[in-house]
Amino acid sequence: MAVAAYASLLSLIHVLDNVQHPARCHQIHLDTNQIRSLQEKLQFLQDFLEVHDSQSRSLQEMEDLARQIADAANKAEVIIDLHVVDQLRKGSKDHESDHIAAFYQDIDKVIRKVDCITKELMIIKEEWDDVRRKKPAASVPANSSRLPSSNKNSTIVGFEDDLKEIMHHLITKDYPDRWIIPIVGLGGSGKTTLAKSAFNDPRIVDCFSIRSWFTVSQEYNARKILLGLLGDGKIEESGETLTQLGERLHKKLFGERYLIVLDDLWSAEIWNDLKFFFPNNRGSRILVTTRLHDVAASLNSHYKHTINPLNMENSWILLCEKVFAKKYCPSPILEYVGKEIAQSCKGHPLATLVVGGLLKNSDMSIEYWSFIENSLRAPFRFECEEYDYWYRILVLCYNYLPIHLKPCFLYMGVFPEDHRIEVSELTKLWVGEGFLKPVRGKTLEEVANEYLEDLVARNLILLHERTSRGKLKVCGIHDLLRDLCLEGSKKEHLFHVPKVQRINLFKGMGKMCFLCSDRFSLQEGMDVQALDSLRSTSVAGGLVCNACKIMYPDLTRLRLMKVFGRCCHEQHTELRYIDIRAPHFWDRVAQYELDFASPSTIHLLWNLQTLCIDSGTSLEPIALPSKIWEMPQLRHVMVKLASLPDFLDTQDATVLENLQTLSFIHNLRCAKETLEKIPNLKKLKVCYSGNLKDWSYYCVYNLVHLRKLESLYLITKDLLSEKIAFPTSLKKLTLSGCKLPWEDMKFIGFTLHNLEVLKLYNNAFKGPEWNPVEGQFRQLKVLSIWFSDLVWWRAKAVHFPDLKCLVLGYMNDLEEIPSDFAGIPTLRSIHLNECSDSVVNSAKQILEEQWDIGNEAFQVHVDEDGN
Repeated sequence: MAVAAYASLLSLIHVLDNVQHPARCHQIHLDTNQIRSLQEKLQFLQDFLEVHDSQSRSLQEMEDLARQIADAANKAEVIIDLHVVDQLRKGSKDHESDHIAAFYQDIDKVIRKVDCITKELMIIKEEWDDVRRKKPAASVPANSSRLPSSNKNSTIVGFEDDLKEIMHHLITKDYPDRWIIPIVGLGGSGKTTLAKSAFNDPRIVDCFSIRSWFTVSQEYNARKILLGLLGDGKIEESGETLTQLGERLHKKLFGERYLIVLDDLWSAEIWNDLKFFFPNNRGSRILVTTRLHDVAASLNSHYKHTINPLNMENSWILLCEKVFAKKYCPSPILEYVGKEIAQSCKGHPLATLVVGGLLKNSDMSIEYWSFIENSLRAPFRFECEEYDYWYRILVLCYNYLPIHLKPCFLYMGVFPEDHRIEVSELTKLWVGEGFLKPVRGKTLEEVANEYLEDLVARNLILLHERTSRGKLKVCGIHDLLRDLCLEGSKKEHLFHVPKVQRINLFKGMGKMCFLCSDRFSLQEGMDVQALDSLRSTSVAGGLVCNACKIMYPDLTRLRLMKVFGRCCHEQHTELRYIDIRAPHFWDRVAQYELDFASPSTIHLLWNLQTLCIDSGTSLEPIALPSKIWEMPQLRHVMVKLASLPDFLDTQDATVLENLQTLSFIHNLRCAKETLEKIPNLKKLKVCYSGNLKDWSYYCVYNLVHLRKLESLYLITKDLLSEKIAFPTSLKKLTLSGCKLPWEDMKFIGFTLHNLEVLKLYNNAFKGPEWNPVEGQFRQLKVLSIWFSDLVWWRAKAVHFPDLKCLVLGYMNDLEEIPSDFAGIPTLRSIHLNECSDSVVNSAKQILEEQWDIGNEAFQVHVDEDGN
């Protein structure tokens, strides 16, 4: 319960900060001394929980107090929200004094309750201090580690022979027919890691013309697998029957030597539905990972590979690589107890890695390591199943996680099993939930990324993909750890996800309900909502259909909401995150009455941080209401296409100092006065189209004044005749349709010293010849050019000294990729899509030269189909 209390305190502290924003002071009645007094008392409770979380875990009296803290914090949020909205509705500070007095009394009750809790906590603390004086406690984990990161290949430790054997059976020509190779092992034993190592091996890439990976898990069916294999892992819904999809897959694979990986297969029935769609030709292979021996047996394979636990030597090496980034322990003092810890993990790779993450973030004292070793031994003196044993190790590592990371970790349980989670989306959700402790000089999103990096370093969250700039992009969570999140959140009363996640009530076109994992029709205008995860009686998670709302009636206060169709936001003024999406089968905004933001009421969402609107297939820009300039908590506004109102149209316009994302804005007039209202913008997407005025009207040259801007996406359907200056803070620049002369590229190259990603689409620059100049693009890592009339690209390696990835699409006029690019030491890959034969040949020549100098990791990807 301490985690729910801590998260509730953080959330309330954010609300108290927001309600005291200068833009609110002239709109609502507040006793600032009363609010600050409450803040100070809440801060004490928060600090207490941070320091004493590990001590309080087993005390029932602390559990009771934690529940009281959570209840008091949640009650205070409701009181404040009702008070603020009531005054915003009436539009004046001069209204019924009885309501104001009642608000002050309610807050005073909360303060008195907090005082009572604090007194009881101090009594408990004195008792702890007495015990500590008599018996020194073991040291606690440090919050961070200064040790280097472990080697990225460390998780393959101990499986080298397994990998060789699997590679042999994949590549061998002794079996020319299609062959199924099952890999069997317990959860967390390394099956997926082993399969990925084989799948990405350069020899496999050369051997198989088609490679496809799909993670099956318990929730998937045959139809989704076929859609995923046809879409290279992405499920794009189709009206085709299962047979039609299978025939299309069969046609795609026929005559090719293919490798298909079906990861985490749970049912033999799924394979029986699919097997007829995989042609039996040319030594193709199907690699299957499963926990179930009976599933492996049902595949009728001539060979089955079973994952065995790591031996003691490899367990110790794996632990050392995780903790010290070395294959040995540099501290003789820690070595003996460290080996005891490794032995306690019983050869389970995931358990070893998670324990390693715990030790890496400790103070490296022999006392603490001995404490962990004793903790690992103590609960397991009785006989238990191996799965239960390893799961208990994971629970131990969670228990000693710093409390500020626990709400964020437990939140991972709301995502479906084996889900690929976009980090940008995850951080917005964490911010919306109020899980993050503010740090001076950093945005909450930056704090969220630090939390996530910490959880990744502890092996509690899987890193799937980083951006070209090295930032986290896609993550996930192992299903064993997801189980831990679900159980932990239930125990901590943080949120609850029902065990039943599939009920077949709705069929046909629509979106997926997270709770029942089923698609449902949107033609009846159902609302789909993501719910407040901080209330013990609520259901947290992604999307909830009406049927689940009937099954789980305690769905009251919302913080996050996703809506398909009409949104009635006035019922949920405490919302911090709104995601509105138009059903894709409705063509125009007017047809489904997207009234998400009535000009007279949008400002009632006074805590709103993220606003996402997808207007489906409509090409008409949505007019954002002028009241949006009265919402100082806005952090991200992401609309498919929207027009930004003039801030002069609202009386109480304020500086949106928290706003970081603004996209896509139609025909934005970059008046200096407007940009001064959004000084901390980091990401901007703008589109100029339709009946454009003279370019001077739009003042695009003023973009240079956005000094915090890191990413700019600029689309125009017409020649950009106006001179434009970009802010030097830019790290990513995307231009489309601007038709600028290549000579202007020198202004970008020389002035944008921090630029790391440059993407040029649809003749962003026009002309047959580009002559780069040395000294430009010193930091550029990714260069992407699509649909360009460029013919002669006269570039040298020195022009792009740090380039890692080159992407060219539909470059039919280009003669070749500059041959000198073979001398760029950082270059890792070239991706070509529908380019001329001469361009493809030049890329292959660069590939040969890169391999000749020992850069075997260099890859060239050629897509002739435009997929």
